[in-house]
Amino acid sequence: MTSAAATLSIPAEGAIDLLALGALVHRLDPGVMPFRKATRCQIHVSGGEFNVAANLSDCFEMRTALATAMVDHPLGELVSEQVRAMGVRPYYKQFANNGVNGPNIATVYSDRGQGVRPPVVFYNRAQEAAALLKPGDFPWETIFSGGVRWFHSGGIFAALSASTRELILEGMQAAKAAGAVVSFDLNFRNLLWKVSGGLDTAQQTLRRIVEHVDVLVGNEEDLQKGLGFRGPEVVSDSELDPSVFLGMIDAVRSDFPQLKILATTLREVHTANYHRWSAVAWADGQHYTAPRCELQVLDRVGGGDGFAAGLFYGLLEGMPVQEALNLGWAHGALLTTYPGDTTMATLAQVKAFAAGGGARIER
Repeated sequence: MTSAAATLSIPAEGAIDLLALGALVHRLDPGVMPFRKATRCQIHVSGGEFNVAANLSDCFEMRTALATAMVDHPLGELVSEQVRAMGVRPYYKQFANNGVNGPNIATVYSDRGQGVRPPVVFYNRAQEAAALLKPGDFPWETIFSGGVRWFHSGGIFAALSASTRELILEGMQAAKAAGAVVSFDLNFRNLLWKVSGGLDTAQQTLRRIVEHVDVLVGNEEDLQKGLGFRGPEVVSDSELDPSVFLGMIDAVRSDFPQLKILATTLREVHTANYHRWSAVAWADGQHYTAPRCELQVLDRVGGGDGFAAGLFYGLLEGMPVQEALNLGWAHGALLTTYPGDTTMATLAQVKAFAAGGGARIER
């Protein structure tokens, strides 16, 4: 089996195991109630890049950090408290909220669906502080001075504004200069790109970014819509067949030969609460497939970030790619059994499930 050491040049030591760059948001979750009938909501602190850093810190006991925007009002205090609770070191660009219209921490509205009724997601990202972030906002030389082993960002943050795209590139270039591995989750979101330049802008932007990436996370739809690769029509959440994803690897590698690892989850959705789940990865000319399992889903949001965190942990620990993939698969599966967007699993639980453990009671 191919090992991470043979595929990636990961620094053996560093003050920070993973540094993420992205936006913090808060998600309002009315549970199974649709928003048009909701009377109460839970608040979850989230953000694709933050979720990865939080999962790696809380479950996998790694030293992680986050470069992001923060606002000086009670919602900002709520969000920053959760960042601390998950053990993530913050590097904040502070913004003064005027008490009326911003800058703001963005709001994501997402119910959980139920049975044949799918979850519904929509946003309020007006006057979002994170969208104001730009090159020069973070002291990369200082942040990297103690050693950073891995740098991560994603396509949602890239979609927020022209300046966040340039900031991602600046951060990646600083990471490369410091010897860190660079990863990126394509996370193509049509709604966000519609108001941020459209499909052409999305593909031009994401292709510029991926030129600097070592480890790319994204499914076949991300590759087609986000990077413009041709492939068969993708039926979202259709089946656990890795052939479409694997069939696109040659084209992706032709355009981006520096990529070392490509990986994605595979999800077959039967109802909002019943999914079949697997994952697949490509590394060093070989492909790897995770086991398959059936999920009784409580909350599907964050499952992909849970997968990425487990995969990155395995790679950072020097495990063979197959073992790292299985850890990502296991952690992503467990994350869908908890409310919220970040982990409540322990490392022992992830390893047990990855090794074939089931849901028998532990006494």
